[in-house]
Amino acid sequence: MSQLTAHSETGKIKSLILKSAKSAFQSPEKIEDEWLALRFLSAPVYSIAETEYLEFQSLLQKQDIVLSFLPEDNESTLDSIYCRDAAIMTDAGLILCNMGKEARAAEPAAIGELARQVEIPILGIIRKPGTLEGGDVAWINRNTLAVGYSYRTNLSGIRQLAALLKPLGVSIIQVDLPHYQGKEDVFHLMSVFSPVDHELAVVYSPLMPIAFRKLLLEKSFTLIEVPDSEFDSMGCNVLALAPGLCLMLEGNPKTRQALEDHGCKVITYRGEEISMKGGGGPTCLTRPLYRDIS
Repeated sequence: MSQLTAHSETGKIKSLILKSAKSAFQSPEKIEDEWLALRFLSAPVYSIAETEYLEFQSLLQKQDIVLSFLPEDNESTLDSIYCRDAAIMTDAGLILCNMGKEARAAEPAAIGELARQVEIPILGIIRKPGTLEGGDVAWINRNTLAVGYSYRTNLSGIRQLAALLKPLGVSIIQVDLPHYQGKEDVFHLMSVFSPVDHELAVVYSPLMPIAFRKLLLEKSFTLIEVPDSEFDSMGCNVLALAPGLCLMLEGNPKTRQALEDHGCKVITYRGEEISMKGGGGPTCLTRPLYRDIS
């Protein structure tokens, strides 16, 4: 039996897809043209973003992860740096999403082309009227996938995903997300839920649906609560590089301490330009492909 799986958020990452700040942002002029319409908090500074991203990339390389990079293209926006959203990885191949944010429509095809180049099969494609974004999807275990019903992921998209996963023996838990700041804001399931180890997750309970929170507790999850003061600084957006090895945005000391109190090792990165301004933390910046079975 294979010792690798795509059906995990916490096994040691063996390979993933990235899109660098240089390829996504391209130039100060592109940033100036797009940041406001895309609802970035402010315009990223191109030179600093490049430096931050190279440091972020170096942290991943130190973990012996095979990195595949999406190239620069003229169809995608600044948002394409957050490459998790364009596809979902399964043990049978990639599922290409159909983005709920119209400005990101070109991203799934780009990740599909890269998948063909590195010989990853395409399991399926989410098609209109369905929408689905990878930030709304998180593995609970190898046979159970939580999917947020949000302004970015609709019921048609969830039904299509369920049909693609059924032959793999995977069931879906639909998580009905709150309105929060409305249709134009970026709010995914992984804005409030990040698994970091076996039955251990970082959560922001004030915006977590009661039924989903209760289900996690029934499944024996321990929940690390992000304080109100660290939600906007993406304290809840934590990438597990391996079981209990966490990568998070610097500036969230209380959440970091809580993770360490639960036995986790925490690595932080600077991300004012590549994360804070665009609302995308380390889970958003990466599309993991395969992990060790943990």
